[in-house]
Amino acid sequence: MNVHRYGWGWTRLLSDRSVQNLVTCGPVGYWGKAPGTNGSVVGIVFYTLFFYQAPVFTHVMAGLFLVWLASALCDEGERRLQKRDPGEIILDEIIAVPLCFVGVHFWMNQTGYVWLYLLAGFLLFRLFDIMKPFGIRKLQSWPGGWGVVVDDVAAAAATAACLHLGGYLAVHFL
Repeated sequence: MNVHRYGWGWTRLLSDRSVQNLVTCGPVGYWGKAPGTNGSVVGIVFYTLFFYQAPVFTHVMAGLFLVWLASALCDEGERRLQKRDPGEIILDEIIAVPLCFVGVHFWMNQTGYVWLYLLAGFLLFRLFDIMKPFGIRKLQSWPGGWGVVVDDVAAAAATAACLHLGGYLAVHFL
């Protein structure tokens, strides 16, 4: 079997249509002028359905698996679309958004403002994903699917740090 350039041989078994639908979340990656925002909204829904009450260990382990899976699929998506990190690939945002909230449900439950944390997480993630501060921009140069996904994971980590700091301050000083 001919292994893909970055070792994701199994992704070659998928049809073009399957790969495209997975990395673009069907038509969602093609809607409007801000596909990354669309992917982030889907990511919030994904988080609330599958991660909100998950224990931190489960959240992290599932998140790591999704990062690996998304890297493989986004690598194959780039190859088949013949574009480098195209905007219509939104799987990276979808799997990164739940990482914004690792352990944050503790603060959500302490304050009772779940919706506020979700909104703040969404806005901070979009800010960090668009602006790419703290060296996040350099991560996009990683090869293949890793370059597509890892900058979003870094934006999620920065968001999680802000949400934890905000939760701590809200509980202890308000």
